[in-house]
Amino acid sequence: MLTLNGKRIGVALTGSHCTLHKIFPQLERIKQEGAEIFPILSPSVRDTDTRFGPALGWRDLIVRITEKEPWLSIADVEPIGPEKILDLLLIAPCTGNTMAKLANGVVDTAVLMAAKAHLRNGRPLLLSISTNDGLGINARNLATLLNTKHIYLVPFGQDDPLGKPNSLVSKTELILAALRAALEEKQIQPLLTSI
Repeated sequence: MLTLNGKRIGVALTGSHCTLHKIFPQLERIKQEGAEIFPILSPSVRDTDTRFGPALGWRDLIVRITEKEPWLSIADVEPIGPEKILDLLLIAPCTGNTMAKLANGVVDTAVLMAAKAHLRNGRPLLLSISTNDGLGINARNLATLLNTKHIYLVPFGQDDPLGKPNSLVSKTELILAALRAALEEKQIQPLLTSI
């Protein structure tokens, strides 16, 4: 089994606020495996208080787990490319908005700049998706990302097929296994799973 000891893992959080609480236990597992985690926050996570928690609370939690201040701006993350800082970048949760921008080359946040900078080095980008329109208008963006070299996905499925038939969410408990596979340039299988 691939060890994470000494691996440098970027973790970018985007605004699927209802999913954030599922991500932090996985980050603790990654940290326990010996990886060094570099946190990145989208403007939504950085600035938005929601019924799922205050922005400052999410920031404090990521600092506690990673023991690092998060990168917040495009300027903060730009060195990821030229300095080859990360072995892998995980975007978790990865919203439909982030997927759409990534699939279409839009770089307007720290998270998207980190992805662009990281991909230029031909290193793995792992997405843990959470979107209400993954089987709707965002399906084409998901297909683009599935067919893009160096992009891997945490297995996902429909979280509420009857109530929200277009909604897709990754099975967050598979993040660690998917991360190990992506570091070996493999897509963990099966990709489609029940939630």
